[in-house]
Amino acid sequence: MISKSAVDISRRHFVASGSLVVAAAWLLPNRLWAQEGSLVENARKEGISAKVTLQKLRGNVSALLGAGGNIAVLTGRDGKLLVDAGFATSRQQVSDALNTISPDPIKHLINTHWHFDHTDGNEWIHKAGATIVAHGNTRKHLSTATRVEGWNYTFPASPAGAIPAKVFDEKQALHLNGTPLVLEHYEPAHTDSDISVNFADADIFHTGDTWWNGFYPFIDYSTGGSIDGMIRATELNLTKVGDKTIVIPGHGPIGNKSDLALFRDVLTETRERVAALKKQGKSVQEVIAAKVSARYDEKWGGLFMSPAQFISLVYQGV
Repeated sequence: MISKSAVDISRRHFVASGSLVVAAAWLLPNRLWAQEGSLVENARKEGISAKVTLQKLRGNVSALLGAGGNIAVLTGRDGKLLVDAGFATSRQQVSDALNTISPDPIKHLINTHWHFDHTDGNEWIHKAGATIVAHGNTRKHLSTATRVEGWNYTFPASPAGAIPAKVFDEKQALHLNGTPLVLEHYEPAHTDSDISVNFADADIFHTGDTWWNGFYPFIDYSTGGSIDGMIRATELNLTKVGDKTIVIPGHGPIGNKSDLALFRDVLTETRERVAALKKQGKSVQEVIAAKVSARYDEKWGGLFMSPAQFISLVYQGV
């Protein structure tokens, strides 16, 4: 498991020095951050001084945590393969960590979805020699200006080098560094571009942001996400992993099937309670005040997403 300090660093990247808790935001459930671009800009700034933690997993697979979304690294004769790119502003720390793993050049990059904390590093990693692979919707969103209402931010089109060169629709099999890899698209969940990456021989499974280990997740309704989609994706993930599988979440510490099952329980229980109150005609403010997720809030709501923010997202989707 990663250290508490590494989790705190990852939290600071995403929550941007406490500016997320903005009371006025709850007047509009789809507007979580009232200050234009505050989360995105602050996260990128904090990436400059981020501490990146290297965690050896199994076989020739490692993970880098702390520079945005969790990055998986597969080494070998075909060159390094990275799953997700983190923040561009954390380039030096990521490069240093990669160099401690092996001298293999970077040759391959897979994006689990299009969000900036997973793709900002695409351009420099491509310039280093990587071919970028992703779902077609990731290329679509990176190729044009894309609005995320929940972050109150419009992302401009990415530079040409950051755009995935190879895309697929539902499933893609790769064989690199002596390891079979299976990339599989989810139905819309966190976004409409989410994929999983299965390192079959090592029994390691990267969920991207369909799983946030120990944190309430952000759900991007602007590009196809929903609470029901997140629950469906989590149920699917549980069918893909075994008791000994190492599971890499998009955010949070490396975990296992039991951790993933708890995430499913938190999502489904919260959804049911919010839906019941909304059906009774309760406003989002009233549902937040009801503290329907109280038994999880101390652990799950203290870092990436506050309980009020998460309840607002669930309310939007039921």
